[in-house]
This record gives sequence, structure tokens and C-alpha cells, in this order.
Amino acid sequence: MPRLLRYTRNVVIALATVYLLLFATTRVIHYPEPLAAIRLGLAPASKTPTLMPFHVVAPAPTPVPWSSKPEVMPASVSWDESSIPFDEFLRYTHTNAFLVIRNGVITYEWYNKSTTAKTKLPSYSVAKTLTSIMIGQLIAQDKVKESDAFIKYFPEFKTGGSFDRITIQNLLDMQSGVGVSDNYPSGPSGWGVAIAQMYATTDLNFFLKHNRKMAKEPGSQSVYRSVDTQMLGFIIQKVTGTRVSDYFSKNVWQAIGAEDSAFWNVDRVGGLEKTFCCFNATARDFAKIGKLILDNGASKNNTGDVIGAKWMDRLTSPVTTLDHGWGYGAQVWHPFEGTTMLLGLHGQFIFVHPSTHTVIVKLSDEPTDDGNNEELTVGVLHDLVSSRL
Repeated sequence: MPRLLRYTRNVVIALATVYLLLFATTRVIHYPEPLAAIRLGLAPASKTPTLMPFHVVAPAPTPVPWSSKPEVMPASVSWDESSIPFDEFLRYTHTNAFLVIRNGVITYEWYNKSTTAKTKLPSYSVAKTLTSIMIGQLIAQDKVKESDAFIKYFPEFKTGGSFDRITIQNLLDMQSGVGVSDNYPSGPSGWGVAIAQMYATTDLNFFLKHNRKMAKEPGSQSVYRSVDTQMLGFIIQKVTGTRVSDYFSKNVWQAIGAEDSAFWNVDRVGGLEKTFCCFNATARDFAKIGKLILDNGASKNNTGDVIGAKWMDRLTSPVTTLDHGWGYGAQVWHPFEGTTMLLGLHGQFIFVHPSTHTVIVKLSDEPTDDGNNEELTVGVLHDLVSSRL
């Protein structure tokens, strides 16, 4: 056999052996198969949702369309103790879509060259607030209570330790104490950390079973932990007896008059939604979530309040302080007094400013390590609404 042919054969055999070993390992730890995991690790933020399984969220049978009235954005904005052109701000922060809604009317709508009004974009941790809205509905229906322990619904997860004392209130306010850090990795090399495992896992039950180690006592400290929101997702599915996506579609998405379907990534088809992240929709429909909060939870399809008065108070009242010194409570951020913000990794924002009747949506492809862009961007959004006071 010619030397080149023997060499090629040996290389192919070696690569196949390595792949089979990796494939077996990923099956054991409930991870996507190796090539899928690599693609997931290398994809830009806006593309990863299409690489994972998902459930469809149906739109409203009778959508509520937006009206528009053009508004000119300022020529420049303040940025890091300087001033840069507004267009440069959009480019520098890797913006995919930017919408401004004033008094229920779209006054500014911008998309980059690869995005349109029909493009479904990820929201990452914006989904945490969507999860909280559903929990609020279940509380209003007296199906759950904030004082309920997580193990009331999942006794199979009992540890005999402090994990067993985690309540829904602890989960809502990032006070569970579960030791799954939100130390997001950059690139494939970091996909072994717990938060990346939860993002990529094909079995959330398996993940939680192996990640119940506590870092703090429940309720003793507020530390941002995506696992807290995922545990709320477990509860929603258990209590409603249906897919989270289906419940959300019927009780929130259709009620706000969503024009387009959305999709929510899951661990596997027929499994559980990754409620700490992974809700994907058009920028216009994301704006309707902001408008829902601006309208104190009122439905746009005459189906009754989507968010009751008590839960609106919970969503708009910070109870603790987290990153950047911003207020936080019930899976919602409050960077300035009188503001409510839904925030996601890679530069996803739904900024709600009731006193000026303004909602701003910014969906982006920021790198994981974006320096202080998050805080600077919030400053720009606040300046945009404050100019209307």
C-alpha cells in the first residue's frame, strides 16, 4: 500500500476514534454531539438559537399592528466621557435592531444590513422577565405562592440540606444561593463551565440533579444566577401541566397582540424550555412586551390584564441591588429611579420609561466580554428618554 494512502487511512481512523469517544462522552453528560457543540460555541450570539431545538410560540389570531410616526434621533450621544455619532453608537455596540416607541407609536426603527422587521432575534436573559410574568399569573391564580419551597413541587430533588429551603421568592430575587456561577465563557474552550452546560444541555433535569451544591444560604445574599430562573421554569411546567411555550403563547404572547410567531429553545423537543434565556422573536413583538409593562399589564386583545396590579407592583419595585449598583427584583432591572429594564447578554435591552411613555428595544451581537458597554448603553438609552422630559 502506498505510504500516502496508509497515512491517510491512519489519520481517518484516528479522527473517527476521537469523534466516537467524544460522542460517547457528550451522550453521558447530556451535551449536543461534538460537531454540534463546536458549531454552537463558534456561532455569533444571534445565530446560536437556530442551532438548538425549540418549541414554537404561536402569535395572536388577531394581531395588533403598530402605527408609526417618524422621529429623528440625535446626531450624537454621550459615550465614555465623550461624544460619538448616533450611527457610530449603533455600529460600535453591534446593534441588530433598534426601536423607539413613544405613546404607543413607533417613532424610530433601524435594522442592520442582515436584519429586517421579520427577523427573529434572541433575547438571552430578557426571557427571565417573561418567566416572571408567568409566575405572577400563577400566583394570582393561587396556584403557587412566593413562600413555596422549590422541593414542594420537586421532592425528588431534595438534598437534606439548605437547597431544600429555596423558595420561589428566593428564585425571583436571585437569592437561592445555588452555586452555578454566571461566569460566561468566551469561545469553545469555556463550554465546560456550569452556565455553559445549562445553556447547551439536552437534559435540564440531569443538569439540575448534578448542580445542587450551595454557595450561600437561601435568602442570605443576592447574586445573579441564571439557574434561579431555570428553576422557576421547572415550576411553571409542573404546575400548568403543559409546555412553557404553549402556556406563554396563550396567556401572554397572544394577549399582547403579537404579530409573528416566536420560538423558545429547549433542552430537547418535547422537553423543557430554557427559561433563563433563549426566547427569540422580532424586535417589534419584543417592543410589545415593553408596552405591556408601560400599560400596567393591560391586554391589547381585550382578554383581561396579562399582569395583575399586585404583580405589576412587584415587577416595578426593586428589592435588592445587583450589578452596576442597579436595583433588581422579580427578574427585572431598575437602573434608574422610575425605569424598568429587561436585560440580556450580548446587548439585549427593553428599556421602559413610564414618565415619558417610552419603550426602547435594542437587540445586539455584543461579544461576551464587552467591557463596560452594558452600563454605557443604558446611559445612552436613559439620555434618549430623558430628552423628552
